[in-house]
Amino acid sequence: MALGTLARGRVLLSSLERLESLEGFDAWLRQERGWIGAFDFPFGLPRELVEHLGWPLEWTQLMAHYGTLSRAEIRDTFAAFCNARPVGQKFAHRATDAPAGSSPSMKWVNPPVAYMLHAGVPRILAAGAHVPGRHAGDSRRVALEGYPGLLAREALGKRSYKNDDKAKHTPERLIARKDLVMALEHGQTRLGLRLKVSHAQRDALVDDPSGDSLDAVLCLMQAAWAQQQGAPGYGLPAGMDALEGWIVTA
Repeated sequence: MALGTLARGRVLLSSLERLESLEGFDAWLRQERGWIGAFDFPFGLPRELVEHLGWPLEWTQLMAHYGTLSRAEIRDTFAAFCNARPVGQKFAHRATDAPAGSSPSMKWVNPPVAYMLHAGVPRILAAGAHVPGRHAGDSRRVALEGYPGLLAREALGKRSYKNDDKAKHTPERLIARKDLVMALEHGQTRLGLRLKVSHAQRDALVDDPSGDSLDAVLCLMQAAWAQQQGAPGYGLPAGMDALEGWIVTA
């Protein structure tokens, strides 16, 4: 997690924190302090999928139902949906996927975002956080769906900057991480925000080949942009489908 503050168009990276468990994530969410967070997992499922399955059409009820399922049940249900559809149209998409360039939130592999939703959103709701346009919780703790890939592509195009496979920790990806940090520092994205980091922090971001640290900072930038937009919408489109949700800054 990247923690920081926004002042006069500059985002100061205060610290990078590594949470080692979902229990640690729970504890962080429930701390008595205010925050606006952009979280790198989906906050909703495609309406087409939900209607087809006959699941609840109100978001909090849908998330409550989804949280009761096992990963195996999610996989089998979604696989059956995909198997019944023609090639090239296997997955249902949310409206936000096209402008964000994001994977369908029902994918259970490469990346397993359906499981990430299953692990993350019920915890955010249980912690009592506020989810704009969808759940009226504690207005001091505002949870938004982020997506680091959206901001990274603005600076790098299709260049890869991360990989979990050590064999793919290449000099090209190292250079891409350096270029991405530099672009954020110079405000070279449409968000119009500049990242402020120390030399040690810059090295930490560049030297993490998994990209986890950089992804956290990209979400921090998205959260800062949302803070600029302010309540009640935090930059989310007025016509957003509350069942599906929206990726902030998309």
